[in-house]
Amino acid sequence: MYRKIDDFLKAWAWETESTLKILDALSDESLDSRVGPEGRSLGRIAWHITQTLPEMCNQTGLEVVGPAEEDPIPPSAGEISARFKEAAESLGAEVRGKWTDATLEEEDDMYGMPWSRGQTLTALVGHQNHHRGQMTVLMRQAGLKVPGIYGPAKEEWAEHGMPPQE
Repeated sequence: MYRKIDDFLKAWAWETESTLKILDALSDESLDSRVGPEGRSLGRIAWHITQTLPEMCNQTGLEVVGPAEEDPIPPSAGEISARFKEAAESLGAEVRGKWTDATLEEEDDMYGMPWSRGQTLTALVGHQNHHRGQMTVLMRQAGLKVPGIYGPAKEEWAEHGMPPQE
């Protein structure tokens, strides 16, 4: 759980960059990729991550700019990426401008439970990471190159002069 604004903002910059790496690797054609007929599409997951930034954080009194839950999935991967970047930057600016370290201890009603604001930010990052992992599977199924996030992806080991790990 975040207890300092600076710690969150540093982590958020990294996580935003990481998510943009994934989003920027998508193609328009890949947005319809899914594991099976009942699963979410790659485009749906990418859009869900984007929509969650204002949906979750605006429940805490922030005013994060971004798509509403009812907004349809854009047909362009580039538009999803641009909208995510806009919302992620807005979130960082809102936290930086409106909250203090002490504010992170305040609680809000989040989905019927009391969450501290530090907990909400932690959940937001974890939520995004969870869905990025799902997206990498769908990206491989769609034949896309997966960028490394917390180290090289399978496709990147050769760039480091090493064989891919099993």
